[in-house]
Amino acid sequence: MTNIGTRPEGATLAYLGLKHVSTAYWNMTPAELVEETILLSQGTLTNTGALAIDTGEFTGRSPKDKFIVKDASTENSVWWSQFNIPFDSDKFTRLYERMCAYLNGREVYVRDAYVCADPRYRMNVRVVTEFPWSNMFASNMFLRPTAEELTTMIPEWHVICAPEFMADPEIDGTRQHNFAIIDFTKKMAIIGGTGYTGEIKKGIFTVLNYVLPHEKNVLSMHCSANVGKEGDTAVFFGLSGTGKTTLSSDPNRRLIGDDEHGWTDTTVFNFEGGCYAKTIDLSREKEPQIYDAIKFGALLENIGFEDDGVTPDYADSAKTENTRVSYPLEHIDNTMNPSVGGIPKNIFFLTCDAFGVLPPISKLTKEQAMYQFISGYTAKVAGTEAGITEPTTTFSACFGAPFLPLHPTAYAEMLGKKIDESGAQVWLINTGWSGGSYGVGSRMKLSFTRAMITAALEGKLNDVEFSTHEVFGLAMPTACPEVPSDMLNPRNTWSDKHAYDAKANELAEKFVTNFEKFKDYASEALLSASPKVKAKA
Repeated sequence: MTNIGTRPEGATLAYLGLKHVSTAYWNMTPAELVEETILLSQGTLTNTGALAIDTGEFTGRSPKDKFIVKDASTENSVWWSQFNIPFDSDKFTRLYERMCAYLNGREVYVRDAYVCADPRYRMNVRVVTEFPWSNMFASNMFLRPTAEELTTMIPEWHVICAPEFMADPEIDGTRQHNFAIIDFTKKMAIIGGTGYTGEIKKGIFTVLNYVLPHEKNVLSMHCSANVGKEGDTAVFFGLSGTGKTTLSSDPNRRLIGDDEHGWTDTTVFNFEGGCYAKTIDLSREKEPQIYDAIKFGALLENIGFEDDGVTPDYADSAKTENTRVSYPLEHIDNTMNPSVGGIPKNIFFLTCDAFGVLPPISKLTKEQAMYQFISGYTAKVAGTEAGITEPTTTFSACFGAPFLPLHPTAYAEMLGKKIDESGAQVWLINTGWSGGSYGVGSRMKLSFTRAMITAALEGKLNDVEFSTHEVFGLAMPTACPEVPSDMLNPRNTWSDKHAYDAKANELAEKFVTNFEKFKDYASEALLSASPKVKAKA
């Protein structure tokens, strides 16, 4: 085996069963990985300087092909569900041996990195990839050690990614030829049959969502976070399309990170060293920070091109609606370095309520916060996914159910304790519709949403009066700077008040139905935060 590049002293891949790879390229620079990708005809250098690649058959995660090894350490702690599918330990070993046999004789790319910006929780990760651009993604997304740190780095976890290695379901026990499997005992994640780079990122996120709460008493969160000029930290939870990235990007606040964080006794810290943003319909006007971050060192995925073949066409969704870009955090101005802030003063739950029912801003009690956190509600509208022609409710526990190895109530209970300890104020923000449901009402103006969040951050809602939503029990401010008062109670914005009441009741029923599966794990106090469905006349 030939080793090329900067590696820890004496390090090889033999201990991983990869002692016969032809060449191992260690910790190559972005420029070297770009060059390798182009020489292998696997990518295009765009006129922005960013490298563009196609991830092949899969342009998104494949949740039904994500597994966790079920053994003595996980059998009674993992929330076995549609998101955490058990996999046999012996089958994992055999499948991994077949992967090693496939990779031996080939070139591989090795990346030594770490996650968790708070040094108390740092976890070293070694990523071995079949393709150079997969390695570049890992370089962008994980935290990057110094040259000196690399010489002595010892990995705690490993990720092995071989997109062209196909599993045989009859032999390997997978559902189909692609797979992403985590073994908490071996501290290894293996990915095969798919080139979608997000599997690497979300694999380690899933690991941290188990290790940090279960072993370290740290709340792991699928959220963005920023810090104000006075040092006050805010976190933003929200599913895709709710405005999480947009609303946490504030010229008056420094970004900690845009997606994955931990909350300790004294800090909120970023898990990552980069951002992984959607690019569909991207423009400098809509998302100036993301647009300007797409330069040399960034990795574009599955985009289309203008006729010249080098100019990205962000409106092109021919390959997928899930076009993406990864880039190091330093590609964005106004970021925290290191990406660590204090404990949160304000927490925002973002939802895009396409039914026009929820208030544009409301203040939550601790129990309401836990209830809304477990529910993880938003609504998809026509055009966001194939087959959706009217608003569709989406509930994703803790705003990230596919990545939660523990039961959602475990995270919610930790959140409740953190709220008690910190005194953080929790707000529910509706970035969706007002004055009627999708197709009748109108989308909330971004300027109003920003004004409401700014008012909350600056304490300008502390002394205003609040009214209570009859169905959801939410505390709604009666006034907010730079926002028309009549829109703060959503019922006021509907011309047909009876239609509003019916729609509010309909949405409340969906919340209650969704929460049924959590009832046996929830306290009476938590259940009391459920919306009150009114009997139909």
